[in-house]
Amino acid sequence: MRKKLIFMLILTFTVTIFAQTRIRVMTYNILNYKANGTVTATKNANLKKIINAVNPDILIVQEIDGSTYVNKFYTDVLDSTYKKAAFVDGYDTDNAMYYKDSLLTFIRNTPIHTDLRDISKFMIRINSIDDTILVYSVHLKASQGSDNEQKRASEVTNLRTDTDNLQVGTDYILAGDFNIYSSSEPAYQKLIDKNNTGYFVDPEPAGNWHNNSAYRSIHTQSTRTTQLADGGSTGGLDDRFDMILFSQSVKDSGGVFYVPGSYTVMGNDGNHFNRAINELPNNAVSADLANALYSSSDHLPVYADFEVSPVVGIKDKNNTVPNEFVLYQNYPNPFNPTTTIQYSISTPLNPPFAKGGNTRGVFVSLKVFDILGREVATLVNKKQSPGNYSVTFDAGNLPSGIYFYKLMENTFVQTKKMILMK
Repeated sequence: MRKKLIFMLILTFTVTIFAQTRIRVMTYNILNYKANGTVTATKNANLKKIINAVNPDILIVQEIDGSTYVNKFYTDVLDSTYKKAAFVDGYDTDNAMYYKDSLLTFIRNTPIHTDLRDISKFMIRINSIDDTILVYSVHLKASQGSDNEQKRASEVTNLRTDTDNLQVGTDYILAGDFNIYSSSEPAYQKLIDKNNTGYFVDPEPAGNWHNNSAYRSIHTQSTRTTQLADGGSTGGLDDRFDMILFSQSVKDSGGVFYVPGSYTVMGNDGNHFNRAINELPNNAVSADLANALYSSSDHLPVYADFEVSPVVGIKDKNNTVPNEFVLYQNYPNPFNPTTTIQYSISTPLNPPFAKGGNTRGVFVSLKVFDILGREVATLVNKKQSPGNYSVTFDAGNLPSGIYFYKLMENTFVQTKKMILMK
């Protein structure tokens, strides 16, 4: 009977495993990249060194001004693997995005207007899963004082109006120069406020970051202690202005998700509190890169990695998408410490994904519970298109025993048992 079952499965399904895709997102305030700024061949050469060292797939920059300089950065700094997203010229300096079209397809750039600078909302498609992700870029009001704090909070309010209207489970990332001195600031509190669904998750610790050595490893400004001709700030590294945050669905495993521990402030070795970044030794980068970071901007770039879960394409003999929701038995079972869980999603309800556009999909939740009914892991918690999916569950930190995994979508619920045997 067992051999017959295996034979029937081979006849019915064809399995194709697509390699996991890792996407690196980098944000960088490139300081006065504009007319009457300090855009020189030397600066461009230094920026090229920095970007080549990080090799981002999505690059967001701030303090770039006008299409002329968006194009100049593209031609003089980046190589041919990058494309530039559509640019929207707003008040003061702006945001620009560049991306690798081997992995991504640009869809649109929608400005979110504020009383100060525009917030950019870039929509891009991830080619390997044929689904979209939103990348927001901010450059909030600078300087200390309650008046400036309230202006930053007002800008973030406009951003939250947008994200709170997204479908639950939407993947989005927020990057840029926040100019926030402490997590107690109104702007930061608005970003992480969970009273509505469009909140952001910070992978790094909250606190009073300003001139506080306890947070020296995530400070991004200033790279200098002396004034340079480009007009950048001085004082050495003592502020965490530049950040990458993301939605809850990006934090959760499954689909597009943040790689824990990948958040990096380039060039910050944790030993340059109130010091210039090129003071040697620098244990994070070479002396040449430290000098490039020092000369290019008064900010350090920040980058983080995001992975797209591998999809197991289990198509029937006619190569059609599934016509029902199915949760398959995990394999191997028993397992130690990892196992694979596959499931199928049928035709979705086609709800709106965001203002100005629709995408097909349903909200899916896949969770793991122990024998007492306590949730021990969330593997998927987001919108997914119809198709067949595979998720790896790592139980390395759990004790041996019986566990249950549950797939939920609207009215569909299915639970199966698995055994961890160490």
